[in-house]
Amino acid sequence: TECVSGCVCPEGLFDDGKGGCVEEKDCPCIHNNEWYSPGQKVTVDCNTCTCREGVWSCTEDVCYGTCMIYGSGHYNTFDGKFYDFDGNCEYVATQDFCGDKDSSGSFSIITENVPCGTTGVTCSKAIKMFLGKTELKLENKDYKEIQRDVGDDVNYWNRTVGLYLVIEASNGVMLIWDKKTTVFIKLTPDYKGKVCGLCGNFDDKSNNDFTQRNGLQETNALKFGNSWKQSSMCPDVTQEIKPCEVKPHRKSWAEKECSIIRSEVFDICHSKVDPTPFYEACVHDACSCDSGGDCECFCSAVAAYAQECTKAQACVFWRTPDIC
Repeated sequence: TECVSGCVCPEGLFDDGKGGCVEEKDCPCIHNNEWYSPGQKVTVDCNTCTCREGVWSCTEDVCYGTCMIYGSGHYNTFDGKFYDFDGNCEYVATQDFCGDKDSSGSFSIITENVPCGTTGVTCSKAIKMFLGKTELKLENKDYKEIQRDVGDDVNYWNRTVGLYLVIEASNGVMLIWDKKTTVFIKLTPDYKGKVCGLCGNFDDKSNNDFTQRNGLQETNALKFGNSWKQSSMCPDVTQEIKPCEVKPHRKSWAEKECSIIRSEVFDICHSKVDPTPFYEACVHDACSCDSGGDCECFCSAVAAYAQECTKAQACVFWRTPDIC
C-alpha cells in the first residue's frame, strides 16, 4: 500500500543474507547465528548436517548421552538440565535399576560428596561404579577393583587419555574422570528413558529430569537430590549455600578470575554454548574453595565450559603458563 525504501531482489531470486541475490538452490543456511553456503557441513553431536537449498539435511545416527558432574555440586543431566545440589553423602548419579524394587539392572554409579572449603559446599571425592559383580572405586587419583559375589560378569577396559581416566564397559556405559572433581558419564542410546538418579532419565526431555526415587516429579532441586541419597543416616539438604555471601571478601577475586569465561578468549564459543551458567558456577566455586584448593576449583570450572565448547565444535586454547 505504500512505498518502502531499500533494495529487493528481482523476481525469482532470493536475498542471501549478505546483500546479494541468488537462485533458490544457492540459498545459504543459518546455524548459531552464522551463515553457511550450500554444500557446507556442520557437526551436531555425532551427526553431520549439510546445507541444501537453504535447509539443513542431517544424518540420523544415534549419539551417546553425556552427564557431567563437576566442581562443588554442579550437574548437567543427559538431557541438558543444569542445576546445583550440595549434599554431604553418597548419591546415585545414574543407574538402570529403576522402577520396582526387584527390577534388574546392569550398572550403578554412585558419587560420594564431601565438604570442600569451609562454607559448606561439597565436591565429589570418590566415585563408585558397579558393573555386574565388579565394583570399581575411583579415589585419590587412582582406582581399585573389588569383586562381589552377586551379579553378572560385565567386561570393562580402562585407558588414560590426556588428563582423564576412561573406563568403558561392554554394557554401553563409559565413565571419564579427571582424577579430581569432574566426572563425565556417557551412555549408549539403548538406555534412553531407562535410567534414573541425579543425571536424570535420558529421554530427550529436560523438564522431567527431577524424578525422585519414588517416581514422583519434583521441581525443587534440593528435594530431588535428597531422594537419591544412599544412606538414610545422612541429613537432608535444606537450603542452598551461597558461598560468595558467606565469604564476601572472596567475591571480587572470584568474579575477576572467572571473567575469562565471558572474555574474548572464549568468543568463538559464546554463540554455541551459553556461558552464563558456567560463569555463575565458576564464581560459586572460586568463592567456596577456601581451604587450599582454590586454583583447582577455578580451573575445573573453566575446563567444564571449555569441554562443552569442544563438543560444540569450538576448540579454545585457554590454558596459559599463568592460568591453570
